[in-house]
Amino acid sequence: MSITLPIALIPESVSLADYRAPSALVDSEHPAIATLSRSLTAATTSPTEQVKIVYEWVRDAIAHTYDIQAELVTCTASEVLAQGHGFCFAKAHLLAALLRHCGIPTGFCYQRLVFDDAQPSHHTLHGLNAVYLSELNRWVRLDARGNKPGVQAEFNGDREQLAFPIRPHFGEVDYPTIYTQPHPLVVTALQTHPTAVDLIAHLPAAL
Repeated sequence: MSITLPIALIPESVSLADYRAPSALVDSEHPAIATLSRSLTAATTSPTEQVKIVYEWVRDAIAHTYDIQAELVTCTASEVLAQGHGFCFAKAHLLAALLRHCGIPTGFCYQRLVFDDAQPSHHTLHGLNAVYLSELNRWVRLDARGNKPGVQAEFNGDREQLAFPIRPHFGEVDYPTIYTQPHPLVVTALQTHPTAVDLIAHLPAAL
């Protein structure tokens, strides 16, 4: 379990509308995205409940590409949904699309992590989301990477429980910016390297 103290998040835009807008990657109006979003949230009574249900669905129902040793690299939200898996960045695209279809402001955050503790100087980016909870009047980061032994991310409105705690002594970093769209470095990597093996070898190490 990784409960972390929240950092001071910095929204890239002062307009919450920018965090609700669809895009080519966060295709929240795609028919499959729209249908699933409505289905998951049909019985909910509050935005916070919507966030929890959608987050847990993406975390648990969509596999992490590396965990299942899949070959294809997905990028757009609708691709991730159609294939049923994605790297952390791609799963964040899907979570954002589903929540944006509900009208919930959702952005993108990143961490710089050690790729493998056996090589502590080898870093890689990790992608997650920040969601604006109107009932709490603040942003909350969520990590839909997918749980496994040693990784236990949860929705918690009171305190963050992310997949990976930052270890500054290893050069790991929490980037504070909440981006309105996926970072171009990440998008380029996902779109340039079509197989998981190729992508892993070329993941950006820092923003």
